[in-house]
Amino acid sequence: MAVLVLLALVAPQHQAWAQTNYPGKPVRIVLPFAAGGVADITARVIAERLGVKLNGRFYVENQPGAGGIAAARTVISSQPDGYTLALLSNGTAISVSLFNKLPYDPLKDFAPISSLGYFDFILATSADSPFKTLAEFIAAARAKPGSLNVGTINVGSTQNLSAELFKTAANLDFVIIPHRGTPEVLISTMQGNLGLMIDSYSALKGNLADGKIRALAATGPARSASTPDIPTVQESGVASYDVVSWNALFAPAATPPEIVKTLNQALREILAEPDVKKRLLELGIEAKASTPEEISARLKSDIDKWKNVIEKAGIPKQ
Repeated sequence: MAVLVLLALVAPQHQAWAQTNYPGKPVRIVLPFAAGGVADITARVIAERLGVKLNGRFYVENQPGAGGIAAARTVISSQPDGYTLALLSNGTAISVSLFNKLPYDPLKDFAPISSLGYFDFILATSADSPFKTLAEFIAAARAKPGSLNVGTINVGSTQNLSAELFKTAANLDFVIIPHRGTPEVLISTMQGNLGLMIDSYSALKGNLADGKIRALAATGPARSASTPDIPTVQESGVASYDVVSWNALFAPAATPPEIVKTLNQALREILAEPDVKKRLLELGIEAKASTPEEISARLKSDIDKWKNVIEKAGIPKQ
């Protein structure tokens, strides 16, 4: 009995010690994206700050391709001990309806931690385009149904589905032309082959600054702090249109709540730091932390949203 009582007294103290000493070894953040993109840069900024904040080492591991399946498998097959984390995005929500069957359930197999940031996409045209506003593009598309082209990256990407949603929300008839990557879309736009293109601000920033392309609208419900001079699609006359992408940190399901709480609190402090907010804003990302419940609800909402868009567009499952 004496031994049992002693163990009962020591256990809570040991548990508290374990919580306060996380992380005791390096923590990897697995990304379903290649190095150099917005998500990758975001993850590296956050990893560096988490290391400082929690007195440990956080590093990024890129596992691009296969719709994020490989990266997701790596994380959910890891021990739920807080030492393997996942950066998930709006693309995770899309994958649920884009693939015939995922080998995981993002709502059940991951423990949400916090959002990292949110960002719009930009609808742009060439510098020589006759369209000075999105309203002018809409008017031209309605005057000659099926005559205008809109360029995006690959089918099923958020950019591509944003075009599909724009088509439906504005009740327009135009041709969506997918390309293999942003450089190809930019070339097609600048050559005058596309009336409009849709991509992230970070991908278009240089060409916008050089005056090679012209921004007509942003996809969010309100003007972004990164592009306050660009009107929204809603301002341009399509009241129901709203596309905002996001990045967030998740852990494997069954990760101890104490670790999730530690990471969430650290992220809240990091994402409120002025230099972090400034760095992410340069990429077109508005840094914003959330509760685990809030980002879980956002994931579920976007799964439902993009399911409807994919079905209406008749995009075949992969």
